[in-house]
Amino acid sequence: MRNAGHEVTIAAHGPFEEFVRARGLGFSALPMDMKAELSGEEGRKSLTSSPLMVVRQTRIYARHWGAMADAIVEAAKGAELMLVSTMGWLGIHVAEGLRIPSMGVYLQPMDPTREFPPAVMTTRSFGKWGNRAAARAMRVLGQAPFRSVVNGLRERLDLPPVTPARFFRRLDEQGWPVEYGFSPTVVPRPADWPRGREVAGYWWPEPVPGWRPPEALREFLEDGPPPVFVGFGSMTAVDQERYSEMVTEALRRAGVRGVVQAGWSGLAAAGRAEDVLSVGEVPHDWLFPRMAAVVHACGAGTAAAGFRAGVPTVGVPLAADQPFWARRVAALGAGPEPVPFRRLDAGRLAAAIKDAVSRDSYRERAREVAERIAAEDGASHVLRAIESRMP
Repeated sequence: MRNAGHEVTIAAHGPFEEFVRARGLGFSALPMDMKAELSGEEGRKSLTSSPLMVVRQTRIYARHWGAMADAIVEAAKGAELMLVSTMGWLGIHVAEGLRIPSMGVYLQPMDPTREFPPAVMTTRSFGKWGNRAAARAMRVLGQAPFRSVVNGLRERLDLPPVTPARFFRRLDEQGWPVEYGFSPTVVPRPADWPRGREVAGYWWPEPVPGWRPPEALREFLEDGPPPVFVGFGSMTAVDQERYSEMVTEALRRAGVRGVVQAGWSGLAAAGRAEDVLSVGEVPHDWLFPRMAAVVHACGAGTAAAGFRAGVPTVGVPLAADQPFWARRVAALGAGPEPVPFRRLDAGRLAAAIKDAVSRDSYRERAREVAERIAAEDGASHVLRAIESRMP
């Protein structure tokens, strides 16, 4: 969008400001520090792959929703178009009130479909009718705690009150557009999605300007065969010492070298493991193609980076959409069956890693998926959709 001549501002939580501004974009701060929230007792309990997870995470968001509404109104002033993320749907009401066109840019499949159950709730199918019913119920019930804030916001914007059910029904009837930021190779567009919902393909983070790998990492990669990456990303419900020891032992048992990324949990190589290197922030688009396999929780972005790199993935999903993407890895043949995080131990992890690096079919299939993704241009697809919506 910037290269096409548009002025772009991203409204996001405060800790992302440097990340956004370093890429030459405007930034508007939203309240709430997700890392701090997930580090608390309620946040740790919310990290599960069950319907209860949705309830607990909803409570976390609900505490900040009034301040979030105010911040979004402030960020939207003067805008010609609003792009709304999966959890940014308050922006739809703001856009309506300010008479600004809007559209969704989602990283997870959110529209009800017969083809799979709600991606942020479960991977267990309820059947064709049940899958659609469960998704409709989840998105309506998920809005219930925010109803008073939403209608208070709508009153301030001179809009009539609306129930969650009516809100979503109206979006479907109007064909409110959503561009989904994942590859149709990974998740083909469901045939029963309403008009306006399109699977655009992935769009990728802008490279960090002037980034260079740490010398220790460069030397480690040159000093032996490709290692296996292990990282749990934004997981905070992790006993750092215990899981660091488990990961190091699993890599040793699998007979592979490893690169362990700290993430929010502070994961590190345990003891004096010469074949395991601890790293901090390293761009996955640079690191993953240099790995023999990647082990991670399979959030939307990290799963995408694994597909893009063309190396086998071992999914260790814990919460939200992670089980969905981990199942997609296995279904595509780009890695073994996922190992649920709550069942993770050194033996299971070692077996999965050994399977991932030794089976040629995983490597071949991962390369095939990467080649198909490389031929897609999700960003251009979204840009065309954006420009068709602008005044």
